[in-house]
Formats: sequence, C-alpha cells, structure tokens
Amino acid sequence: MAGNSGGPWGGGGNQGGSRPPSGGGGGNNGGRRPEDPQIPEIDELMKKGQERLRVLMGGRGGGNGGNAPKGGGSGGPGISKGTIGIAALVALGLWGYMSFYTVKPEEQSVELFLGKYSSTGNPGLNFAPWPFVTAEVVNVTSERTETIGAGRDADGLMLTTDANIVDIEFQVVWNISDPSKLLFNIRDPQLTVQAVSEAVMREIIAASNLAPILNRDRGIIADTAMEQIQATLDEYDSGINVVRINLDTADPPREVIDAFREVQAAEQERDRLERQADAYANRVVAEARGQAAQIREQSEGYRAQVVNQALGEASRFSAVREEYAKAPEVTRRRLYLETMERVLGDVDKTILDEALTGAEGGVVPYLPLNELNRSRNTTSEGN
Repeated sequence: MAGNSGGPWGGGGNQGGSRPPSGGGGGNNGGRRPEDPQIPEIDELMKKGQERLRVLMGGRGGGNGGNAPKGGGSGGPGISKGTIGIAALVALGLWGYMSFYTVKPEEQSVELFLGKYSSTGNPGLNFAPWPFVTAEVVNVTSERTETIGAGRDADGLMLTTDANIVDIEFQVVWNISDPSKLLFNIRDPQLTVQAVSEAVMREIIAASNLAPILNRDRGIIADTAMEQIQATLDEYDSGINVVRINLDTADPPREVIDAFREVQAAEQERDRLERQADAYANRVVAEARGQAAQIREQSEGYRAQVVNQALGEASRFSAVREEYAKAPEVTRRRLYLETMERVLGDVDKTILDEALTGAEGGVVPYLPLNELNRSRNTTSEGN
C-alpha cells in the first residue's frame, strides 16, 4: 500500500512502504532520521508570501499550486503597466501637494531655493517646486505685543538722572514689515524686541528727572522710545515695524510708594501755599503801585493848580497896576470896594444908613433882619 506525501511541507514521509534503516529508532510513516537535513520552514514561508504578493500585484506565481518551483524554470516577478501608472499618478499628486501652497491676504511667503532666499510670494495660490524650493508663510499684518515690566523680576525698575527709582510698565506693539529679513537676520523676534525696548527705555529714563516722568512727560517718553526702538531694529535689519508704545504706568517702587505719596502731597501743599503767597504779593504790589500813581497824579494836579493860580494872580496884579497908573483914585476906590465885598460877603450883618434912620432911630430894634435875609437867600437857592 502506497503512503501519502507525509507532513505539511510534502517531504520526509515513508515512500512506498519503505522501512527505516536498521539501527533507527523505529519511526512511523511521517518520521525522519536524525541525519536527514532540516526543512527550511522560515524560508518556505517567505517564498510563499512573495508568491502571493506577486499575484496581488498582477503577476503570476510559479507552478505546483503557487509553491516555489522545484525545477530549473521560474515565472519571475511581474509588475503591470497599470500599477506603474497608478504609482506615477500618486507620486505626481504628492509632488503637487508639496509644491502648491496658498497665502492668505494677511500673509506673505518667503521661498527658499536649496535653503537660500529666492523670492517673496504674494497672496493667493503660489508654486514652489518641491523639494528644491520650499516656502515659509508668515503673518505680516497681525499686531504682536510685548510687555516690559508688569511685576516681573526688576524689568520695570529704572534709575532716573536725579538718583530716583521708578517702576515702568509699557507695551511694545509691532508687526512684520519684511518677512525675509525676519527669518534670516534675527533668531528670536520676541526676545529681540523685548531686549531692545528695555534697553532704549532705560536709556531714556536715565536722562530724565523723576517728576516729569510721573506727571507731564509720559507722551514725550513714549514717542521718543518708539523712534529709538525702530531705529535700533532697523540697524539690525530685522524686518520689524514698531506700531506704537503704550506707557501704562510710571510709579515709584511698591516698597516706598506710600512715603512717596506723602512727599508728593507735601510738595503739592507747598506749591499751593507758594501760589497763594504770590497772588497776595501781586495784589498788594499792584494796589501800592496804583496808590503811588494816584498820589503822583494828585501832586501833579496840585502843582499845576498852584502854578496856574500864581500866574493868574501875577497877571491880575500886573493888570491892576497898569490901571492904577492910569487912574489912581478910581482904582483905589475899586480895590477898596472889592476888598470890602470879599471880606464882608460872608459876614451875617445888616448895615443901616444914618441918613435914613436919623438920630431918633427909624428902625424897629426887634425886627429880625438877619433871619429875613437868610430866609430870602434860602428861597432863592431853592428856586
């Protein structure tokens, strides 16, 4: 009775009922002698896997039901044209995916040919043949903010020119003006902006007194800092544009702020009292100057009055003398009458002529001539 091939790999079985040689260990139909060569199980598995892969790829396997051929002939590996076309399309699609890129309106791209700057891409669809040309896309319109101070380790403590310490907190707002310079000329844009801003601000504060920094010069300091920071970054050829400087706080250090506020309050009180004293002094001096001017004007008027009066008296005397030379008697009588009129004009008396009264007296002694005369004068003045 003929035996089967024996074993899963088709070898090592008892063929045609042959017996094992003498001295053997009495094996069954599937046994083999120890001196027989080992069956290459791993190699056979690998060969079968390769044959199945060729079939899947469009080739054909060897004879004997897909097992590796035992004779000299071999089918050989085969790849169809369809497989090559699909592989080519996949490779082309991957290359196009790596070569085409999109730039947004707020962005710019920097194209590098073998790592060296080549050109700057515009917004829209751009082409950079990979792998020779690569692109770096940078947002150039968004504003970035770097804060200096803000309670960090002594970043905001700065020394003024009058040996005072001030705690400064400010923000530097910047964007990118040239992405190619930004990528190739500086290593860390944020650290560069922070370092330059802090150095410039320390230089400005070191040249200023404390009082103007705390009160009126904040806008001037911010404008000056912006100009100097931009100039320094331009010297570095950094491609960074400083948009604005926000000087948030400028106060004394927290450890002495209470004492400083007391000093500030005392200085403000001193200034207020000085202003009040100046206002009082200005008012008193102005009044004294006005009074002095008034007295001078009165003196000038009195002087002019006396001089004019004296000149008038002298002119009158000269005129009277000339008239007296022409008619002495008439002039004497006129002078007498004018003098008596001037002397007796204010005297409250009544003169009676003897020719009218006579020796016996014709006037009633009790007649109140003075009161009648005064009443007549009063009535005349009232009308």
